[in-house]
Amino acid sequence: MQSASQPIPILMYHRVSHEPAGERRPFVVSPERFAQHMGCLADAGFTALTVPDFVRAIRGSETLPAHAVLITFDDGYADFHSEALPVLARFGLTATLYVVTGYVDTRGGWMAGGDRPMLSWGQIDEVAAAGIEIGAHSHTHPHLDVLPREQARAEILISKRLIEDRLGREVTSFAYPHGYHGPTVRRLVEACGYTSACAVKHAMSAVDDDPFSLARIVVTADTTVSQLRSWLGGAGLRHAPRGERLTTVGWRLVRRARARITRPPRWAQGIRAL
Repeated sequence: MQSASQPIPILMYHRVSHEPAGERRPFVVSPERFAQHMGCLADAGFTALTVPDFVRAIRGSETLPAHAVLITFDDGYADFHSEALPVLARFGLTATLYVVTGYVDTRGGWMAGGDRPMLSWGQIDEVAAAGIEIGAHSHTHPHLDVLPREQARAEILISKRLIEDRLGREVTSFAYPHGYHGPTVRRLVEACGYTSACAVKHAMSAVDDDPFSLARIVVTADTTVSQLRSWLGGAGLRHAPRGERLTTVGWRLVRRARARITRPPRWAQGIRAL
């Protein structure tokens, strides 16, 4: 059983591949390195939970195992199905995969110079059938905290509805694109029916973490097994702050000033009727 203040690692991955990805290369972990990471977790006796499992423990309806870890993947790249899923199955580990629904069956077009094949709906079906939790990561991967309220709501709600309609099950977990969020976006996520949302922060989470701003640890191509083992032991990482840092608020204001919002995209029209 974990105490409320016991640090809990929530690992954040993006891609598992040998393929170079331009500006996104730091977020592409090789298959060999990923297998080493998962072997490290298994050898150390960690029990992998999905984000909804963890949130139920936060809310007191479940008890966490002594050594809990969460493994998350953002965006929904096709190599999750071909590279990451077999490794997770080999080590008996589960994960939560956050999907950008507007790019399913296509390429990650929001990435400058780094667009890569995304999962198809058929592959997402297979991933879900293998026991991986599917969460939402917006519809087009925007900076939600600089969008008009209704457009942000559309991004949050459309992605939830599309996944639920496809899988026939409730989607309760969200991950903020780029990690960007604020009080308004968090309220929208909760109002749309989610019970949790993952941020970034590169920090340890805990049972007393904010379920709508869960801290995650950024795993990159350069993260060695030794570094991962150190993080799992609680070394070298801070615990996530409960409130927003002033630098976070300031950067949001800068991005908001730069944003050039025109009329919402066609798919977002009429969102009030949903």
